[in-house]
Amino acid sequence: MATDNGEKPKVTLYWLNGSRAQRIVWLLEECTDLDYNIEVFKRGEDKLAPAELKQIHPLGKSPVIKVEAPGAEPVILAESGTMMEYLSEYFASRLIPKRYRDGMEGKIGGETEQWQRYRFYMHYAEGSLMSPLLMALLLSFSGIRNAPVPFFIKPITRSIANNVESSFLNKQFETHFGFLESQLKSSPEGGNYLCGKDLTTADILMSFPLIAGKTKVDANLYPTLTAYTKLLESNEVYQRSIKKIEETSGIPFKVTP
Repeated sequence: MATDNGEKPKVTLYWLNGSRAQRIVWLLEECTDLDYNIEVFKRGEDKLAPAELKQIHPLGKSPVIKVEAPGAEPVILAESGTMMEYLSEYFASRLIPKRYRDGMEGKIGGETEQWQRYRFYMHYAEGSLMSPLLMALLLSFSGIRNAPVPFFIKPITRSIANNVESSFLNKQFETHFGFLESQLKSSPEGGNYLCGKDLTTADILMSFPLIAGKTKVDANLYPTLTAYTKLLESNEVYQRSIKKIEETSGIPFKVTP
């Protein structure tokens, strides 16, 4: 991707502690022919993102990236799936499975199973799996279950949280974890990843909700999913990305949904 005079595209990641930005660092570490830097933002006492992030993107969220290439206008991208697709297509195409079976190029239904899975998980990670995890967070220690209410109200708030958890969230987790367990067991070519034998961008995108929610996964019920999550956590580039962000931000790394 370098130009004739040796200039390379450059990416700036606007990183916020306690956000979902770490998997973008992982992907950037996987990219080739790319220079990148990280601008660190820190949450205030209200736990919200600082207002300065709205100067980067109107939503004021993180992660956000700016892609600069010689001779082109800068591109600002938000939403993890969007930016990860963009980065992979230009700088890490090896993380995208082959799209069509031989002789079926451009034909409806000609896609490989690996690619079909890839496209699905690039949307599933944020579209389906994160919703129950975020709701669980709202019910956690900083949420409804332990809300700062008078002592005589606490039994009510805890009862509400317990009922939501037992009647809705646990069933959602059972559905999702069971689905992922079966998907991993049927991975193409007997692979250990969701899309087959090789790591893909979809696995990197899925790493956040799975690592953040791993305490909710019963290893006895979902041994393959548990092993897969450990495989992602032990990935050398993932570990390198953690070290990089800790050195850059000065903040101990922690995964929270």
